[in-house]
Amino acid sequence: MFDGLISPNRNDECWCGSGKKYKKCHLRNDERMQELYDQGNEMLYRSLLKTPEEIEGIKYSAEVNVGSLDYVAEHIGPGVTTAEIDKWVYDYCIEHDAIPADLDYEGFPKSVCTSINSVVCHGIPSEDDVLQEGDIVNVDMSTIRNGYFSDSSRMFCIGEVSPERKRLVEVTKASVEAGLAAVKPWGHLGDVSAAVNKVATEAGYSVVAEFGGHGIGLEFHEDPFVSFVAEAGTGPILVPGMCFTIEPMVNMGGAAIDMTDPNGWTVRTADGSDSAQWEVQIVVTEDGYELLSW
Repeated sequence: MFDGLISPNRNDECWCGSGKKYKKCHLRNDERMQELYDQGNEMLYRSLLKTPEEIEGIKYSAEVNVGSLDYVAEHIGPGVTTAEIDKWVYDYCIEHDAIPADLDYEGFPKSVCTSINSVVCHGIPSEDDVLQEGDIVNVDMSTIRNGYFSDSSRMFCIGEVSPERKRLVEVTKASVEAGLAAVKPWGHLGDVSAAVNKVATEAGYSVVAEFGGHGIGLEFHEDPFVSFVAEAGTGPILVPGMCFTIEPMVNMGGAAIDMTDPNGWTVRTADGSDSAQWEVQIVVTEDGYELLSW
């Protein structure tokens, strides 16, 4: 096979651990992958495709990730500090036998990212960041449970926000929904990217190029990188079992970003305009996708 991995014989147990014979399980998909690779298409290694057992493990992790964000949604509001949000998330994870994946990841000091207004991503929770009426904030949550990783984020409007900010939040969410609609098994990852980008740019916004989605499941960040400025018909083939996030960062102004914050993490829009992000985690299936974390 193109990935250098040995395939079982037809009547041997499938490599995915399903217990089925190879000919009754992944043989046909593997043959199709090889054919598409031979035609010049980009393919992910089969080792990155998630088995049914692994998908169940990711779902178990995602229960905590979704639950954490639900808890934030119930309690967030004017006067809340981002440090409080961080504590909510940490406590929820620990109470549910999980670990916040962000905590100490490459030195990140907190359990969650909280990105307010012009912060594009990787905002660090602080007692000094008090949410004000009219703010928009992204809460980006990642969880490890039983060794499996889940990841998603939501935007929150704090009290009454301006029509401009509300529209940015809504359009960004709509761009994610367009990306989901473009997930077709045996299509291209670039089809998802282009669908996301089209919604955002046609609304007059810009899409950040330096950051995007990623594969996830057994590690926090796996291949592929999911760009939201890629063209349709490009990128890896969407093979059933691929697990990745769709998480565009959409700026009200220009796409340029500022990464000069002394903390080494917080990214802002270069022109000071507002930014929004929604994130979901999916796995590609034989007939579309399954939403795992949101």
